[in-house]
Amino acid sequence: MKKEILGREKAMVCFEQSPIYAITDEGQSAGRGNINLVREALAAGVKFVQYREKKKALRAMYEEGLLLRQLTAEYGAALMVDDYVDLALLIGADGVHVGQDDLPAAAVRELVGEELVIGLSTHNPSDLKEAVELYRRGVIDYIGAGPVYPTRTKEQAAPVTGLDYIELAADTYAGTGLPFVAIGGIKEHNIGAVAAVGAEHCAVVSDITLADDIGRKIAALTAAMKEYAR
Repeated sequence: MKKEILGREKAMVCFEQSPIYAITDEGQSAGRGNINLVREALAAGVKFVQYREKKKALRAMYEEGLLLRQLTAEYGAALMVDDYVDLALLIGADGVHVGQDDLPAAAVRELVGEELVIGLSTHNPSDLKEAVELYRRGVIDYIGAGPVYPTRTKEQAAPVTGLDYIELAADTYAGTGLPFVAIGGIKEHNIGAVAAVGAEHCAVVSDITLADDIGRKIAALTAAMKEYAR
């Protein structure tokens, strides 16, 4: 199976083209599984997907990751892997997303080289300040900002940031060019408020994975963002 990556530039084009950043969570998939869910999200126009599984065996993640790599490649979409740098490299993912307690972003850049995208979670102004410096040095490519609202998709989520932090991230983007995606408890009923303070990209998990009609849900989320965009 070919495992060709898009490269940082093309992968970040996918990021810019995708207001909805889809993240997997098989535990909240109504039994449909990640492959089916991602296929439906891609068919609905999502161009940036993060493979995030916290409880699967690594062998199972590797095998599933290869299938997701093939699927996203068919749609010309970017595939990110949450946390597992080794897995991202092995399956030919386009990048890896790391948190504040994972390997330092600079160390990850040394491991993955220059062609993979690196995303970094941030939760407060101090994290954001450090992220700007990493972005200026070419270490990271975008940040996650949040959690905006309470979320149950992570067992040990960071404290809720609220909308003020998203507005700060938006102002930082305007001043430095550091792309960001808002994340944490974002659903159809509140995504407009997130867009209204400047978020152009929102990560959505359970509202997509539990939707009866994923295509219709993504269309509704995208429309709400467009309607309330700052």
